[in-house]
Amino acid sequence: MSVLLLHPPAVKPASPPLGLAVLLGHLRSRGIAVSAIDANLQAYLYLLDPERLVAHGGPQPSTPQRRAIGNASRSLALLRSPAATASFARYQTAVRHLNTALGVYRGPGNEERLTLGDYSHDRLSEFSSEHLADLADGTESTLFGEYFRDVLLPAVVERRPRLIALSVNYRHQVLPAFELAGMLRRSMPETVLVAGGGLLTSWKTALLSRGLPLEPFDHIVFGPGEAPLAELAQHAAGDDYFLEGPAEFAFHPDFSDLDPAGYLNPHPVLPLSATRGCYWQRCLFCPEAVAPTHPFAATRPADLPDLLLRLAAKWRTGYFHFTDNALPVPLLRALAARHADLGGLSWYGFARFEPELMEEALIADLAQAGCRMLQLGLESGSQAVLDRLEKGTRLETAAAILRNLHHAGIATYVYIMLGTPDETDEDRNLTLAFLEEHAERIGFLNLAIMNLPRDSALAEPDQLPGTTDQPLSLYRQVDEEAVQRRAARRFLHQRLLASPAIRAIVGRTPPLFTSNHAFFFVGDEHNDQRC
Repeated sequence: MSVLLLHPPAVKPASPPLGLAVLLGHLRSRGIAVSAIDANLQAYLYLLDPERLVAHGGPQPSTPQRRAIGNASRSLALLRSPAATASFARYQTAVRHLNTALGVYRGPGNEERLTLGDYSHDRLSEFSSEHLADLADGTESTLFGEYFRDVLLPAVVERRPRLIALSVNYRHQVLPAFELAGMLRRSMPETVLVAGGGLLTSWKTALLSRGLPLEPFDHIVFGPGEAPLAELAQHAAGDDYFLEGPAEFAFHPDFSDLDPAGYLNPHPVLPLSATRGCYWQRCLFCPEAVAPTHPFAATRPADLPDLLLRLAAKWRTGYFHFTDNALPVPLLRALAARHADLGGLSWYGFARFEPELMEEALIADLAQAGCRMLQLGLESGSQAVLDRLEKGTRLETAAAILRNLHHAGIATYVYIMLGTPDETDEDRNLTLAFLEEHAERIGFLNLAIMNLPRDSALAEPDQLPGTTDQPLSLYRQVDEEAVQRRAARRFLHQRLLASPAIRAIVGRTPPLFTSNHAFFFVGDEHNDQRC
């Protein structure tokens, strides 16, 4: 059976979708005829076409929109060129132009919003099964409908696949994915439609407990998709609607259908994952700890450096993004041990504040092995908050690691989360003090207000897990007027962002693309092609 993998919009068009690349590699290794389409990248390029922007801009676009539309082609070319790293100001302007240009697409009721980073709908919710059904049957539509109808659907019909699998990993993909699935069902009624991915896996408990089918799909895959898709492709589909195969993991992606050079990056960046799941899995604020989408598994540490080198040679790029929840120390040691071979690469990814990262020799070798940036979830500068969250981080350890990384020339992208349960003014002031004390050692910052997972142990027993019409919601109901949330938001804007040191860090963070592009602007090296 021929298989087609689809990656629906809308997510940042910064690199090829790793899930599709991994499935391509695995299914082809099993002798299955399979191809893939990144409909997310295609949709963005379709919508950013200058003539189409002019047509949707109306007879009297605003001055910023008119300027942005006029500069859209040049801005797009710059972001896909090494020249983007030569001037951060020019880079920011290009991103701003493209984002403003996308603002012309607001849908028939002026209720949709598309940016380079996400997509939202004021009236339709991705967590409402009724809204998803309306999109699937054509009652409702999204701003992507024209691209689906005029470009994607004819290309899919021409390929005549017998099985189509949609990979849905982010909430911004849900509404377009169900609209697309409905179109596919009406145009190709005999084709087997399958949906999977991290977001749908996070719905597993809700779907199974309520017996909710997700029309128009024939099957929903929970967890790793490698084994279930191979089984569906090689045998009769069977009657089971919900599928969950063995934890058969593949770590060798195939990007041959995805054109790494076509994305909005100054240099082609290949995503790569050396693990599945989270090896810590104890943070009470994290959905991965409450309802893991994958059991933890890791590739052999000794295999990772050679995989990097093979991918770099095949795709002629030295830039990599590790998408792991956190790179375990054994994998970091394996990369550091091969620093002489990996020195021509540039890579970044998440790590925990593990005590081993205080080893100066390890960090020095990681820098020589191509590590340009580590993303680190600090969450709070209050030890009491970290302990309540079961973060497993000691502030003195985090401080030493920040010093160590800065000394080695490895940038840090630090994540802070305000508004945790029982957070006090003292806790927030401790966070401010920690960030200011270590500001010179922090490259970039992500400042956020906490959303509480619906089944988190941090939640009070009387808190509702979600409204009845949104059984698929991943988080507890958010009361923006709650005292705790208002206090956190006020502190963020009036204290954190009022600090000159913190404002300087936030100001050098790439707009919209944030961590995806940050490692291109590390230190004074961003004029060099290697960054």
